[in-house]
Formats: sequence, structure tokens, C-alpha cells
Amino acid sequence: MNIGILSRSTELYSTRSLYKAGKRKGHTMHVIDHTRCSLMIDAEAPNIFYKSKPLDFLDAIIPRIGASVTGLGAAVISQFELMGIVSPTSPEALQLARDKLRSFQALVQNQVPVPKTIMINPYGNLHDAVAQLGGFPVVVKMLESTHGEGVELAHNYWALQRITASFFRDEDRLLMQEYIAEARGADTRVLVVDGQIIASMRRQAKPGEFRSNLHRGASSLAIQLKPEEEALVKEVVKVLNIEVAGVDILPSSKGPLVMEVNASPGLEGIEGTTGKDVAGTIIKLVERKVKANNRKD
Repeated sequence: MNIGILSRSTELYSTRSLYKAGKRKGHTMHVIDHTRCSLMIDAEAPNIFYKSKPLDFLDAIIPRIGASVTGLGAAVISQFELMGIVSPTSPEALQLARDKLRSFQALVQNQVPVPKTIMINPYGNLHDAVAQLGGFPVVVKMLESTHGEGVELAHNYWALQRITASFFRDEDRLLMQEYIAEARGADTRVLVVDGQIIASMRRQAKPGEFRSNLHRGASSLAIQLKPEEEALVKEVVKVLNIEVAGVDILPSSKGPLVMEVNASPGLEGIEGTTGKDVAGTIIKLVERKVKANNRKD
């Protein structure tokens, strides 16, 4: 098979891991910078050109879309779908998971527990919002934050004003969430492929830091999920209709809460921590989808 990896760099761990996993299975792998693609909108012969060459020879793509180009990435995936080329990540799933507000709304609509959250805008009353969350500290998030960027903890009103003023320069809506103190800087990252839990790890923030991202110096440990955590994660990917996802859950006094869902999850931390071949499992999913697509034809 000819499989394209939509990635802006061949040096990224996840891109390299997927590339090697595909080569091990005998596939021809291509790394394609989706920000440099030209889309041919044609009812009879839709196509995508990369470096002046058409990409209609591909059997499948694997999107690795960064938060800063979500809209463009979704458009490129949609174009490949128009061409009959399969993807394990739909444009709808990518955009829904990337928008924390919309994904939380979908989860709550299906009785999936999440931290208490308020959307705020530059004209809202911050005092009222904090009171509705139960007081300080509160977590402030940009809607498309990643790797802990665009996520801050406010311990008082002065800090909250400073954080929101900074974030509002880039976005006109922010999320404010209750701070789950009992989590003590720990959360659980779960990788799901094709509805099955492939790997899970516990992440612990370094002292003085509340964000548990490995990019910020957190430690990690492979773990076995509890039955209620497994059920929660499987319900999340079902509700959001995501075939490849990283689901972050937070321990709380009320039980596990869904903190975030990533439709383009990084593989370095979880493969390194658990020893699981997540990239290989994604390649197997792509193979299955291509075979199913060929049977339709």
C-alpha cells in the first residue's frame, strides 16, 4: 500500500514511528506537509497536489495535524475523502476533539463526567465565573491548547486578570475550570485505536507544576486501568466517533473525569513508557480500512 503521513516534519517522533511501522509491514510510506498541499476542487476528478505532483495514487493517509492548522488540516482530510482515500481520523473528529468547548458539550450531553467548566469572553464577569466554580484556584484554558501551552492556574483575581488578558489577545473565548486539588498533579493518558485500549500511563507533574505534560518535565509510569476507567474511555471515543485518540482522565473525589481528548495524540511518551507499539496498531487499522474500502469498490 501507499500510505501518506500528513506531517510538517520528518523529525517528529510520532511521524518517524508511524513511518517505520508502515515500512516494517511492507508499505511504501510518504511524509506529506499538509500545509503545502494544493486542493483541486473538481466534481469529476478531485485531487491534491504536493510539490506539483498529484496524490491520487495513495491508498490511505494518517493525519498528524497540529493545533495551529486544525482548519486547514481538516480541509485536506476532507479532500482525500472526496478522492476515495481512507483516513483513520475524520475531519469532523479532528475538529470536534480540538475544540474543547464543543467536545465537552458532546460528552456532557451523553452523561460523560468532565470537570465543571465555564466559557468566558472578554466582556464576562470574572468574579461571577469564579464563584460558580467554587472559588480559587481555577484553571484557565485556550480552546485549542496543546502540550500544556495555553493552560494556566490562577490562584487569585489579579493572576486571573493577567492570564485572561494575555489569552484574549489570541482567542475571543476561553474556558475556566474547577481545579481538582485531590488529583495532586497526576492524570492518566490512554491511547485508543479502533475502539480498543492499546496503552495507558499515569503522568505526575514535577514539583511546583500542576500540568502533567511530559514536555514540561512530568514523570510517567505504565499502568493498568480500573474497570470504571476503561468503560469511561471507551464511551468517550464512541460519543466523539474517534478511531485514534489520546484520552486524558483525571482522578477526583467524584470518580474519574475526562480532562481532554486528542485526535492526533503524540506517541513518544506513551510508547516509551509502556513499550507498546501504538504506531503498529494504527497501521493495522489503516490496513483494515483500506481493505474495507476496496471491497466497496
